[in-house]
Amino acid sequence: MSRKRRTLRPDEEELWKRVAETATPLRPDVPNPKVAFELANVRPKAKKVTVQPFSFGEKIIQKPARHDFASSIGEDLSKAPLQMDEKAFGKLKRGKLSPEARIDLHGMTIAQAHPVLTGFILNAHASRKRLVLVVTGKGKSAIDDGPIPVRRGVLKHQVPHWLHSAPLRQVVLQVSEAHLKHGGSGAYYVYLKRHR
Repeated sequence: MSRKRRTLRPDEEELWKRVAETATPLRPDVPNPKVAFELANVRPKAKKVTVQPFSFGEKIIQKPARHDFASSIGEDLSKAPLQMDEKAFGKLKRGKLSPEARIDLHGMTIAQAHPVLTGFILNAHASRKRLVLVVTGKGKSAIDDGPIPVRRGVLKHQVPHWLHSAPLRQVVLQVSEAHLKHGGSGAYYVYLKRHR
């Protein structure tokens, strides 16, 4: 059932003409104000929605789209300039170099992990070690139902910042995500500078 659109009474039409003459047109390409008024009152056509074929009782296996605009720590580290020998770095990325020491920070808080990591790296450098492994884990999964995405793995994101800050930046040459056999994205290779 369609609704009839009411037409303007003569006094309303006269008032409309006077108002239209004083107004600056938003659409100068439309010369007639009456046409502009009619265009503004036209309802947009409904969009066509396509429905994918389905069976009754079938469950949908689709996760809601995540919008993560920040790059991952691994991407940031891979964009960092290469400080160590290119050939050695290639072996490192392929998991061909074995770490001389390792530390596991699983289950520690930030307050506990920072001094432990600092002591470990400085001791490893003093012991003339070149390659050490820092295991952070990938982090616990959190329910992310808020409008602001929450990063997974506090230590995983914090450790690279600590390694690039004083006092560790004086002894750290390169930081890279570990090969799968050494923990993958849940661990970092830390290549130390030569001891002077």
